[in-house]
Amino acid sequence: MTDAQIAALVAGAYPGLAARILDSCPSTNTYLKDRADGLSHGYTVLAKTQSAGRGRMGRRFYSPEGTGLYMSVLLRPELELQDLTLITPAAAVAVRRAIKELSGAEAQIKWVNDVLLGGRKVCGILTETAFRGEAACCAILGIGVNVCPPREGFPEELRNVAGAVLREYDPEARWRLAALILRHFFAIYASLPDRGFVEEYRGANTVLGRKVDIISGGVSRPAFVLDIDGDCSLRVRYPDGSEGTVSAGEVSVRERGPKP
Repeated sequence: MTDAQIAALVAGAYPGLAARILDSCPSTNTYLKDRADGLSHGYTVLAKTQSAGRGRMGRRFYSPEGTGLYMSVLLRPELELQDLTLITPAAAVAVRRAIKELSGAEAQIKWVNDVLLGGRKVCGILTETAFRGEAACCAILGIGVNVCPPREGFPEELRNVAGAVLREYDPEARWRLAALILRHFFAIYASLPDRGFVEEYRGANTVLGRKVDIISGGVSRPAFVLDIDGDCSLRVRYPDGSEGTVSAGEVSVRERGPKP
């Protein structure tokens, strides 16, 4: 498939969308952020490989050539501030639906931004928002998916945690998956404040009813996850019996145990 064919396939997922294909870049999020002025809502950049792919908390996202999808989408949100945080969980649901359509597999979601198959991470999502005053001028939605197993295998540090959507090498599958993700995402995004996707996000989540460590600002705090609310925040109970809501940070799931 040529770059022009890839761009046409991806652009066809949403009316008026424009797509650019890069052979390589350090990070699609950084590439798009540096060029966001003047670009339209939905502008999408896809790279065949990244030399410095980024995940949440500044972590590196492994981005080998030929087997993964590395994509960033420019959004021009007309949303209330409290709805901006819904972009990442909405994207996770879109990825889950796209994986089902491509492969038939039922993916799960680990709050807030990881998509899993068989307990292994196959997708990470990073949303970065820029503000002018108190209004969001743009949001950049970055999505990285391990579509096929890397031909040289995952690095040692990832072998027990990373997986792939497909078992066999199919270089064109990543572009089909990109189009599916965008189609599902923009269908959700059109009515994002209605929160119609939240029930699926909650039902697919791996952290409900689990003991977790909540990591925020370099501090880890144990908790038990009671629920995920309409804003996709966690409702948790702490060991001292107090309850609270967690809307930022990340969680590390502990061994399953009884409700405290």
